Amino acid sequence: MSETTEKKRSAPKPSRLRIGQRYRASRLNGPYDALVIGSGIGGLTTAAMLSATGKKVLVLEQHYTAGGYTHAYDRNGYEWDVGVHYIGDVGEHPTMTRRIFDFISRGKLHWAPMDDTYDRICIGKEQFDLRAGRQTFIDELVKHFPDERENIERYLGRLNEVAKSMQRIAMEKLFPGWCGPFLRLWRKLRDPSWLNKTTREVLAEITSNEKLISVLTGQWGDNGMAPAQSSFIIHALIAKHYLYGGYYPVGGASKISETIIPQIQASGGDVFTYAKVETILLNGNKVRGLRMSDGTEIEAPLVISGAGVFNTFEKLLPQSASERLGYLRDLKTVTPSMSHLCLYIGLEKTAEELQLPKTNYWLYTSENYEEDMQAFLQDSDKDIPLAYISFPSAKDPTFTQRYPGRATIEIVAPANYDWFAQWHDKPWGKRGDDYEALKEAFSQRLLEHLYKHFPHLRGQIDYYELSTPLSTDYFCFYPRGEIYGLDHDPKRFEQRWLRPKTRLSGLYLTGQDVMSCGVAGAMISGVLTAQSILGLRQGAKLMRQVISGQPFQTPANNGEALGKAST
Repeated sequence: MSETTEKKRSAPKPSRLRIGQRYRASRLNGPYDALVIGSGIGGLTTAAMLSATGKKVLVLEQHYTAGGYTHAYDRNGYEWDVGVHYIGDVGEHPTMTRRIFDFISRGKLHWAPMDDTYDRICIGKEQFDLRAGRQTFIDELVKHFPDERENIERYLGRLNEVAKSMQRIAMEKLFPGWCGPFLRLWRKLRDPSWLNKTTREVLAEITSNEKLISVLTGQWGDNGMAPAQSSFIIHALIAKHYLYGGYYPVGGASKISETIIPQIQASGGDVFTYAKVETILLNGNKVRGLRMSDGTEIEAPLVISGAGVFNTFEKLLPQSASERLGYLRDLKTVTPSMSHLCLYIGLEKTAEELQLPKTNYWLYTSENYEEDMQAFLQDSDKDIPLAYISFPSAKDPTFTQRYPGRATIEIVAPANYDWFAQWHDKPWGKRGDDYEALKEAFSQRLLEHLYKHFPHLRGQIDYYELSTPLSTDYFCFYPRGEIYGLDHDPKRFEQRWLRPKTRLSGLYLTGQDVMSCGVAGAMISGVLTAQSILGLRQGAKLMRQVISGQPFQTPANNGEALGKAST
């Protein structure tokens, strides 16, 4: 191996890391109270919350492993997450996010803190650190912007106001339609006028310092929209989420689904993989169950879709019903989110030996985020405007126990689905030399971004592979490779139909399209969906249990064994 050319493997073998039990019609153990389509964190949360009330829930996942964007995979002696790069609000302070995780995992999901500098924003040759803790965050930025302390404090004040407004938005999504006018009036009287403006518009009201605006919005890749397009709501949710630091699941991302599934099984339910749903079955204006791709029909009075609104209303629900109920019209008011590339890297030394940080790096070519992004998406030969670098093996304290002498890195960058569309119908791993050549070109460009900030890693890489939007489509069933479900622009947050309860009796939505993207956002959506199903009295009782830290209540004499994939 030369000093500048890293080793690469083609035709990768499937991952051996699998959570959940493989679907077989003979393994069905109905009747079920509810069927959940998709095992992302939204679907798992809804299922676990319903299970806590004694409902028997079956989760159906078309992928070979459960978890949705929280799953992990291993290959060639390495393991990577695919979407859990870091989680906020799960430290020792009792936030709602932490309490929900503790409840649905029965306290078995543990978290390791990242470095105090959880995100490093690199704009050209300049670096700015986002540090954990409100005062530390302010003091660090004031080092670079000494005249902006008051404006930075105003900015943090607005983040808190958005958090309060989100409680009202959640209430509006939760309660029945007849409450809508009263809740909207309540929000109109209480919500600030700037709440749903674009991120750049709101920050321009706070400061005229363009560099500071660029630093404060340097995490925009976490929602996939540059500041001039995204709603300030999603920016504020993400920025506040990480204000007190980033955390990583101990044992890797797969521990999320692994620790939640026993709670679903405790009430007689299960999580099946390789379980592709063909259609939602109806009886007039009511749901009656699902038909699987093998023709098996599974009946239940409740169907909960975590597959995203486009998949739900364009593919799973009969088109006649979607049109009659107005959902085909509604889909025209929202757009799929950003596609992406991800370079998964393996190294034959430990994170400690390689001096890999627990800090995420956000690399930008300039502070002109919108212009740089547009230029790249129109011409892939332009500079990659954003590269996000994560070091999962450094964040997980158990990684070296599971993979001695190894380390991993991930680099995420934006992409245009159209660059890869011609290979859409080709099978995974067999898309041909031209496809592999295009992937290799992007891989080398992303590696150069890594070497620019970590030159000592040149020549150290043992293995790498690139996922494209086609990978996201194949494994996660998002047809244009979108990573965040729907775009989080101001228009999206005005859609009243994006709520758990649909217009079809017995059909509910969960996941990131209901509230917002991100693991915590999708999880909160899962809680709202469970509450919407249970009703005010039972839902409130369950939430009191969550908030008080009471243990997950399960029926007696049920085992806690995790369902394993079978061959």
